[in-house]
Amino acid sequence: MPNTSRRVVSSLLFAASTLVPFFTTASATAQKPFQIEQRWTIGGTGGWDYLTADPTTHRLYIAHLTRVDVVDTTTGKVIGAVEGLTRCHGVVIAPDGKTGFASDGGSNNVVVFDTSNFATLTKIPTGTNPDGMAYEGSTNTLWAFNGTSKNATVIDVASRKAIGTVALPGRPEFPQSDDQGTVFVNIEDKNTLVRLDAKAQKVTADWPLPGCDSPSGLAFDKEGGRLFSVCDGKKMAVTDSHTGKSLAMPTIGDGPDAAGYDASKKLAFSSNGDGTLSVVDASKATYPVIQTLPTMKGARTMAFDPSTGKIYTVTAKFGATPPATAATPRPRPSILPDSFTVLVIGQD
Repeated sequence: MPNTSRRVVSSLLFAASTLVPFFTTASATAQKPFQIEQRWTIGGTGGWDYLTADPTTHRLYIAHLTRVDVVDTTTGKVIGAVEGLTRCHGVVIAPDGKTGFASDGGSNNVVVFDTSNFATLTKIPTGTNPDGMAYEGSTNTLWAFNGTSKNATVIDVASRKAIGTVALPGRPEFPQSDDQGTVFVNIEDKNTLVRLDAKAQKVTADWPLPGCDSPSGLAFDKEGGRLFSVCDGKKMAVTDSHTGKSLAMPTIGDGPDAAGYDASKKLAFSSNGDGTLSVVDASKATYPVIQTLPTMKGARTMAFDPSTGKIYTVTAKFGATPPATAATPRPRPSILPDSFTVLVIGQD
C-alpha cells in the first residue's frame, strides 16, 4: 500500500454502485452467474486491507488494521485473531501450514505467528511500510514489498531471518510468484510491472503497462503465463509473463485494489471500491467482461479459494463524511462500528 488513504477502507469516498447484474448470453450458457451467497458479520472497528484464503484449513485471514481476523470458511465464524499489530496489510501462510506471516506497515515488521493458536513467534524488521507479500517456492523465501522505502525485504522462511533487500524503481503494490524463481510486482507510481530473479535477488525487467494508471492488485495465470493488473481508470492490464507484452485491457469497475484468477474456469476477477465485482473471461482473446456483480461500497479487496471456487470480499457500512477543512481537504467517511462484513460470492 503506497499510503493509508490508498487502500484502508476508512479512506474510501466512492459512491454506492447502481449497476444491475450483467452476464452475457454466450457465457451464461457455459457458466452460472456469480451471486452473493452469504454475508458474515465480523464486527470490530477500523479499516482493512488484503485477504488470504487457505484452502487446506478452510480459513480466511483478514488484515483488519491492528489485528488479523481468522474466519472458519465452513461456518463463517471468527475462530481467533493475531493481535497487537499497528497497521496490518496482508498475510501469507507458509507451505507447511504451521506458520503465518503478517506485514505490519505501522511497525516496519513482518510478524510471524503460529497458526495453531495465533500467537506471535517473532518479528522480522523490513523496510518502511511493508505491504503486499509473496512466497517463492524454489528459494523458500518470503518477499515483503515496502511501499514507502520502495524496496523488497527477502526473508528466509526456514530461519525467519531477512537475507536481502532489493531496490525497486518505484512504489510497489501487490506481488505474485511462479514458485520457479521469478517474482512479479506492480509498481504503482510508475505504471509498470517488475520481474525479479528470486535467487539472484535482482530486477530483471521493468515492463510498462500502457493505459494502466496506478496498478494495484495482481493475479497470475501460472499455466498460461498471464498477469492481470487492476488499475485506476476502470482498467485491467493483461500481460504476458514471459515477454512483458500487453495482451488486453478490458474495462472493469472503478477503484479496484485486488484481483483473482480461477485456473479451472479461466476467469479473472477484480474487486472494485465502487461496489462491484468484475468477471473477465480469460479463455477468449478479447477478454470480455461477462459479469458485473453488485457487491457493497468499499469492497475493493478479495481472495479466491481454488478448492471451492468461492470469492471473499469485505467492507463495512459508512457514516457521514465530515466537511472539508484546510487541514483535511479530503475528509474520510466514518466506519460504523461492528458493521465489518465478509461477502461470500459463488455460483451455487
